[in-house]
This record gives sequence, structure tokens and C-alpha cells, in this order.
Amino acid sequence: MSPDIKPITRDNLNDYLKDLAKEFRKLNGKKTSAEIILIGGAAVLAGYGFRDLTYDVDAIIVASSAMKDAINRVGDKHGLPRGWLNADFKRTVSYSDRLMEVSVYYRTFSNIVTVRTVAAEYLLAMKLMSGRQYKNDLSDIVGILWEHRKIGKPISRESVEKAIESLYGTDAAIPETSMQLLSAVFASGDYETLYHTTRESELESKELLLEFEQNYPNALKGGDIGSIINSGQRKRREGQKDSMLAKLEEKKRLVEKTKQSLEAPVGHDRSGQEPR
Repeated sequence: MSPDIKPITRDNLNDYLKDLAKEFRKLNGKKTSAEIILIGGAAVLAGYGFRDLTYDVDAIIVASSAMKDAINRVGDKHGLPRGWLNADFKRTVSYSDRLMEVSVYYRTFSNIVTVRTVAAEYLLAMKLMSGRQYKNDLSDIVGILWEHRKIGKPISRESVEKAIESLYGTDAAIPETSMQLLSAVFASGDYETLYHTTRESELESKELLLEFEQNYPNALKGGDIGSIINSGQRKRREGQKDSMLAKLEEKKRLVEKTKQSLEAPVGHDRSGQEPR
């Protein structure tokens, strides 16, 4: 993500939604309402404290065409990119036409725009289905489960699996990395550590993809992202191993050289020759 793009945070998300409702009301009048269901990162920001920001707001938008103009006006006012709030995720594998049914009330702005989010189990199901190793999907899964346990409302694996089936059917093609993480988080007692290690892995994966794109422009679009990340991680680990071995070899040489120097007879220099 470009550093020039302004992030959306927990602190400003509601301000943008408030301004959006005002603009929509100006454009569309006060009689026709609208509904927005926050999905993905925006839903996490609205409901949880472990994540600080996102760069766009994925949503289901039920409104007249005036909403698009209202979104652009708010974006221009706050320096946000075009499409800062969009419904593009409907073209992804994590979309389900049942999401509206499992949404929960969040807030109403200007008595005209009702905002909803996705219930926790279903948000987890969406994150598991998406399962991108280079975004926040996997760390969001751990973070949501972690926060629910902290407030004394733990989410069971059974409820998550029921949510997956409800949204995507019994044959849902959840990525293997997602299911491995789900098993790991329920087997682990240390959610906090698992969250941070998962987030570090995501950041590393993002770096590897950026490096690949720089070395092979446009190849990423048709490439297997999982294989590219795994290959990059393997090369990094091998490089770190080679670096450690080289340091150990250098240390052994220095120890051997020092040993030879100490064992040299008195009156001889380090080369073993009589001094002149």
C-alpha cells in the first residue's frame, strides 16, 4: 500500500460515516434512507481494539445512486482516495448473499443512514475464506478470538464451523493455511503471542511480494501467490542459515589462529621465524 494513501482508523471512521450521511441527506433528501454493512477491516475497526487501521472500507451498500456522489464528496473533503468506501468485495470468494441476514446493528447517522457490521462468527468465516497471507486476514482471526476470550465471551470452533457452512455451504473451499491457523489458535493457550507472530508473518509475506513484483514486473498477477511467498520465505531462511554458518566458520578460524599464536615458541614471531 502506498504511504501516500491516508489510512482509516478507529478514531476517524465514525467521522467519515457521519459526514457521509450528511452528504447523502443533502443529495437525496430526508425521506429515503440507506443502509451500509461494514465488512472486513472496517468491521474489525468498528468492533475491536487490536487493529489500528485499514486503507478502505469494504461494504454492502443499499442506497440510491446518490450514495456514490456522497462517497466521493467525503473522500475529496478528507483527502481519501476514490472508492474509499466500496462494494468491490462482492466479486471476491469471501462474499455471500447471506451476509445481510447475519449482520448486526452498529449505528445510525443523521437519522438517514443505518450502519451495520457482521456478527463475529460470520466475520471469522469470511476471514477464513479469504485467508490472504499478505493482508490482515489471519491476524484478524486470532485477534477476534483473543478479544472475545478476554471479555469472557469466547467463540467456539463449532460456532465458527457452523458460520462457514451457513455462508458458503458444506463444501466450502477454505484455504489450508486458514484451517491450520484455526486449529493452532484453539489448541494454543497464548493467543497474544500467536497474534503477534501471525502479524509478523503477514508483514514478511507482504515484503516478499513487493520484492517479487520489483524483480518480475506484472508476473505477480498470474502467479501463485502462496508459492511465491513460500519460496521467498525458504530463500530467506536459507540465507540466514548460510550467514550464521559463515559467522561460525569465521569464529572457528579466529580461534584457531589465536591458538596457534599462543602455542608459538618464545623468541619466534607468529610465522615461526626467528626475529631479526
